[in-house]
Amino acid sequence: MASHIKPFGLWESPISPQLLSRRVRFEDVQWTLDGQFLMWTESRSSQTVPVLCSRSGVRRDLNAIQSLRGGVGYGGGEFSLSEEYLLFVERDGRIYAQPFQHGTPRPITPPFGACASPVASPDGKWVVFVWSDGIQDVLGIVDSRGQQWPQKLATGADFYMQPAWHPQGKYLAWVEWNQPNMPWDGSRVMLATLEGTTPVIQHMQILGGDDHTPVFQPAFSPDGQWLCFVEGGEEWDRLILFHLSSGARQVLYAPEQAHLMVPAWVQGLRTLAWAPDSQSIYIVQNALGQSNLSRISIDGKVEIISTSPYTWLSQITVSHKDGALAFIASSPNTPNQIVILDQHGFHTLAYSEPEMISPEFYPVPESLTWETSGGMTAYGLYYPPSNPQFQGRGLPPAIFNVHGGPTSQATMAYNPEAAYFTSRGYAYVEVNYRGSTGYGRRYREALKGNWGKVDVEDAFTCAQALAERQLADPKRLIIKGGSAGGYTVLNALAHFPGTFKAGVCLYGVSNLFMLDMDTHKFEARYTASLVGELPEAAQKYHDWSPVFHARNIRDPLIIFQGSEDKVVPPNQSEVIVKALQQTGTPHRYILYEGEGHGFRKSETILNYYQELERFLLQYVLFAP
Repeated sequence: MASHIKPFGLWESPISPQLLSRRVRFEDVQWTLDGQFLMWTESRSSQTVPVLCSRSGVRRDLNAIQSLRGGVGYGGGEFSLSEEYLLFVERDGRIYAQPFQHGTPRPITPPFGACASPVASPDGKWVVFVWSDGIQDVLGIVDSRGQQWPQKLATGADFYMQPAWHPQGKYLAWVEWNQPNMPWDGSRVMLATLEGTTPVIQHMQILGGDDHTPVFQPAFSPDGQWLCFVEGGEEWDRLILFHLSSGARQVLYAPEQAHLMVPAWVQGLRTLAWAPDSQSIYIVQNALGQSNLSRISIDGKVEIISTSPYTWLSQITVSHKDGALAFIASSPNTPNQIVILDQHGFHTLAYSEPEMISPEFYPVPESLTWETSGGMTAYGLYYPPSNPQFQGRGLPPAIFNVHGGPTSQATMAYNPEAAYFTSRGYAYVEVNYRGSTGYGRRYREALKGNWGKVDVEDAFTCAQALAERQLADPKRLIIKGGSAGGYTVLNALAHFPGTFKAGVCLYGVSNLFMLDMDTHKFEARYTASLVGELPEAAQKYHDWSPVFHARNIRDPLIIFQGSEDKVVPPNQSEVIVKALQQTGTPHRYILYEGEGHGFRKSETILNYYQELERFLLQYVLFAP
């Protein structure tokens, strides 16, 4: 097809706001215990639905009325499977048990607090779960029929995640940690011996991790002899194997230039799974933003498994019937899919969006490095304009997207927003600033005590580097980000005015003092780590709070906010909007009722892209 010459940013694209607003989001996938069926969740607008599917692809929704939603911290850990029941957390905070066949769900926990990560005992009689009221967190236990009042099983730590039962039910393992740490800073794998008609802990020990060493996902082997987990090293991660009878512990696998854990922002995350014969472990590793899959035998042999055409895998699960693997999988030109990997290769069971768009419209990112302040190297991904029907003259406008977290990472996964803009003629840049995961521990920890400084410097030097390399029009650069990324946007506009033609801020932090006082328990001490302890660090809080430097913001800015956001409350957006009103800076503020930290409703996502594109037309493409 012949290409037409048309200005960058004005290309017609089949990737419409309507298409993005109707995408299905996959949150988790698990095999049933018999290995015959797969269960996953599909978030359709504001409703999260459990789907049960046979290997042949025959599927059915198990519950189309209630919405699954883990309620601890940022969520996650919405469901697990017993022999007979789907155990799930509803948005009301309660755990429900629903038969796989006919039957209505019944609550097994009372309506107070919030729950996550319910997991049934091997005999199906008991369910262990994470519980929080926003002040105290515990591991709780309740009978699977909900006939007794839940009991506290483990207490004393500030946070809990990833509870796992031993196959014979005599042990329980989990991860816990205390403030001011986040789980990727320092945490502990605990092993407890259980006894009693109602199981209680008789003995407990720490198997790995400490205040300076993070751990992740304890998992018992199917034969009950071993426990494995991931432990952070000085720079990269390692797979630990613990023999339950002898107490022997060994480092089974320690790759270079790869992470074996992901930052546990939500409950229920997994990167490893035992093979059914207990002789090997499958593990997904992050090698500089791309997934690699390995099979590690218990004698230390390593087998690399090809995952082509997919470049990003998550939520690995293994069938106990025949060892087939399943994941959520994608690549830059392949939208998210639920896939099975068996001896015959990959088989797709579900798609996150219709296969309407030719892969030619999806950009393939290029790995990006540049020199930033202090002679350091920073990382990112560059998506060039990509549309087979159009070409542009000169240099394209570029959107510099700053991820949230800040301990997160833009990876070689499917990126629908990048495709939306590159198919219209924009370049799209993902800035994995210092503080991002995926590039070693020292790179991630470079943000400690420097949030609001090095992330902003890396976004600024990235813009400079792209302009110098003639990959973007220096007069039409846009900086965009959400949450911690929105904080970087506001600071970049305040401290480097004129670098960016416009800014896009989604539920961003504008006042660090207010954040320290208002945010939820999970991040209540995070600012102390990223900036410093108050009152000693009060000057830093002032210097790096955008609201106190709003007079320097001259570039047009659009701000999006959810009214129910508990992480970055609306007052963070309201104070910066008030300051912009006083300075007369062109701006737009859009508040979405009923949305939280991240937008879920189809109508919200549709409006977001429509408003964003209008803003960019007015203040970037058509601006003098």
